[in-house]
Amino acid sequence: MPTQVRIITPGEGDILPFPATEATLENGLRVIILATGFPNIVSLQIPVQTGSRNEVEPGKSGFAHFFEHMMFRGTDRYPAHAYQAIVTRAGARQNAYTTDDYTNYHMTFAAEDLEQILEIEADRFMNLKYSEADFRTEARAILGEYNKSSSEPLSKLIEVQREHAYSTHTYQHTTMGFLRDIEDMPNQFEYSRTFFDRWYRPEYTTIIIAGDVNPETALPLVEKYWAAWERGTFTVDIPIEAPASRAVAVHHDWPAPTLPLLTVAVHGPGFLPANREYAALDALLDIHFGQTSDLYRELVEEEQKVDQFFAYFGGSQDPGLATIVARVKDHSNVANVRDRIVAEFGRAANSTVDPKKLADVKSYNRYAFARTLDNSESIASTLARFVRYERDYDTLNGLYRMYDALTPADVELAAKRYLRDENVVQATLANGVVEGLGDIPAISPPLEAPADAALVVIRQPSPSTLLRFKLAFEAGSAHDPLGKEGLAMLAASMITEAGSTSRRIDEITKALFPMAGSFSADVDKELVTFTGVIHRDNLEAFSNIAFEQLNSPGFRESDFERLKDEQRNALIQDLRTNNDEEFGKERLQTNAFAGSAYGHPSLGTVSGIGAITLDDVRAFITAHYTRANLRTGLAGDVPVAFETRLRIELGKLPAGDPPVPPTVRAVVPNGIEVEIIAKETRATAISFGHPLKVTRKDREFAALWLARSWLGEHRASNGRLFQQLRELRGLNYGNYAYIEAFPRGMYGFFPDANLVRQSQLFEVWIRPVPPEQAVFAFKAALHEVDGLITRGLSAEDFENTREYLLKNVFLLTKTQDQQLGTAIDSDWYGMPEFVGEMRSRLEALTLDSVNAAVREHFSATNLHAVFITKDGAALRDELLSGEFSTIDYAGVEKPAELLAEDQVIGARALGLTPEKIRITPSDAVFA
Repeated sequence: MPTQVRIITPGEGDILPFPATEATLENGLRVIILATGFPNIVSLQIPVQTGSRNEVEPGKSGFAHFFEHMMFRGTDRYPAHAYQAIVTRAGARQNAYTTDDYTNYHMTFAAEDLEQILEIEADRFMNLKYSEADFRTEARAILGEYNKSSSEPLSKLIEVQREHAYSTHTYQHTTMGFLRDIEDMPNQFEYSRTFFDRWYRPEYTTIIIAGDVNPETALPLVEKYWAAWERGTFTVDIPIEAPASRAVAVHHDWPAPTLPLLTVAVHGPGFLPANREYAALDALLDIHFGQTSDLYRELVEEEQKVDQFFAYFGGSQDPGLATIVARVKDHSNVANVRDRIVAEFGRAANSTVDPKKLADVKSYNRYAFARTLDNSESIASTLARFVRYERDYDTLNGLYRMYDALTPADVELAAKRYLRDENVVQATLANGVVEGLGDIPAISPPLEAPADAALVVIRQPSPSTLLRFKLAFEAGSAHDPLGKEGLAMLAASMITEAGSTSRRIDEITKALFPMAGSFSADVDKELVTFTGVIHRDNLEAFSNIAFEQLNSPGFRESDFERLKDEQRNALIQDLRTNNDEEFGKERLQTNAFAGSAYGHPSLGTVSGIGAITLDDVRAFITAHYTRANLRTGLAGDVPVAFETRLRIELGKLPAGDPPVPPTVRAVVPNGIEVEIIAKETRATAISFGHPLKVTRKDREFAALWLARSWLGEHRASNGRLFQQLRELRGLNYGNYAYIEAFPRGMYGFFPDANLVRQSQLFEVWIRPVPPEQAVFAFKAALHEVDGLITRGLSAEDFENTREYLLKNVFLLTKTQDQQLGTAIDSDWYGMPEFVGEMRSRLEALTLDSVNAAVREHFSATNLHAVFITKDGAALRDELLSGEFSTIDYAGVEKPAELLAEDQVIGARALGLTPEKIRITPSDAVFA
């Protein structure tokens, strides 16, 4: 029985509007259960109070993150495959993440499966079992994850910043750990058991159950399966970092061309639930460095020296770093930007706080938080981030009570305490030395500013006071004129990020800030979708701003040049230079549709962006932002008066002619056609696939959707590719398959809505592998696709995958944004409501119909493939050699049947000739 049970009723001023039950079992396990009012789905979050902070022994960093991976290895009762089968049958999506202070395991699933999920989760927390071979395999995968992260400049800069900011505390290393420790991890098998035994204990763990749940029945289920978990005895003293005695500056020389990155941080307080210092310094950062600040306006919008600028102060258990991040467009401006940031610290430390600005920050924080409460998963995940401090439901309410109670004097006191010269940590990253930085200037008094009508509306009504509207114009990148690739993207940005005729963008940002409103644009091949999000309390004020942006854009030359610069940098830096995985996927898409309207990224091309003029933008908007091109959607408890106004405002748009679909031609390969993109990178990213005629409007889509799920669903561990390449062979971080476009795949479980396309792509994504394993990994994935085509699914695989998808489909529309966006997509495709239609189609499937669809529409021989690697010539020679491809397991014993299959994979003929392979320098791609 629980030693204590507390029924929590929301009180005045509480940010969480849900009644909750909080209980503590005799073994110390904390349980929090809340019914959210959202049907069918439950989200289970299990934060464990162990992160990289706990890694106190030298040479042992990275183990908290390591167990995030190992916890999926299974137990005697539920081996990994059996565990995953249950998760799959529950239609669940699950994952885990590790931070400095805690590790969180999360799963969202159909409510009816709560008991079995609690049972299997309890089993793995109490009875995790893994062999030394499993351990070594996972260690290889973690090194692959480090390699993936190391190709992203900002991740590397934060790693360097922290290593030099701390000398004693374990925050000196990131959650991944020091590289030297990761490389030695395969030798730490025995220590791994010690680490797990110490920290995976009930007194460090909280179970959060949120969604369609009854606390009176859920709590006994937790007791049934978790009460036997034994309390531990281990504690540790976390080393205390001495107060900083001097400013620190460090530079990292990046091996390839990149825009300079700069962080200027100060040592700040930890998150103290009973102390206002964290909240005060967090508010100070919003006031002085947020999007409504003078410095943001100057550096980003007016002078355009910086294209990314933000503050980060995450709230760590122990004193952490309050960091300002800037990506500078030109090396020559880094010193000036650094000086301006430090000078702003001086202003904050030596001036009074404007009560109106503080009130705006408080208002923004409250309304922005309210936006996260629109689905059970978001509610539970947000709660987990704060429960983890003291395993207390009220921590989050307490934080917002602190925000509400902040006074200008609180903020001024925090500024004087923490904005001190000796607290500053400066870190830079660039290709080569950054000239002119010199010593960090003193935090000083402020410096002077530099001189220099008839409308179809799709409705998704709900009782939510968070309102959302979408305007989906058939004006995507497929409508870009030849030689002006990127125009659709730039035109959309000029609507949402360049102000209106009566307000500059900084004035709009300031006006939206206290109401936490947003008006944004997403651009894909066929659609540009504008989304407005606002709390019902602020609807009228928000509408005045957003509709003026749409109907009366500002078209200022300075905004145009700024946004054009940002788009070019997003293409060159964020896609081509910094993100090998997305780069390869995007290149595969354009190769499959080369020479047609889909033959370039939505961002455009370097030359295309350069050729666009402001007059081009005006003409594009006039031609394409018409009522005939528009689909409109509303979600939430929308007042009738707003819909009336919406019709009036959209009636001001030109009527336009019915849209003419762009011309899309697929390039169907004959055999395997390979493009190798040569760039300075540590690992090799691989994507391959071919055009696909089937889209979701077609009946065969459900059959291919099921086959794709079995083969490898995005960021899910139950797929065949994931199991064979990652789990059994430790080749990389993950391997997935797709039958619809999935841009920005690194950042979510499900694709965004409003990615409708006439033609799609069957694609396999192999996340980066060591260069010496690239050809084997490619062959292994081809082997699995070929096996699916030739052998088909088994009856058991078919039934299990269908059962999973029948429930998982609910998760595709779990948020208000997904529901509304998917409704618009279904209208575009001319099909019924997506969830009901897909469940109906899945029920009608047979094993034979799925296997027949796979044989007809998938190929393992006629494919486009894109490799991104450092030594393109060596990879080309290996692909052409026809030699047997090997894999090195670094001394780890593998089953005989796996080694036998490796022989088949290694001998696989690719049928490549020199004419089928081309090497392209990375800077020539999308040029």
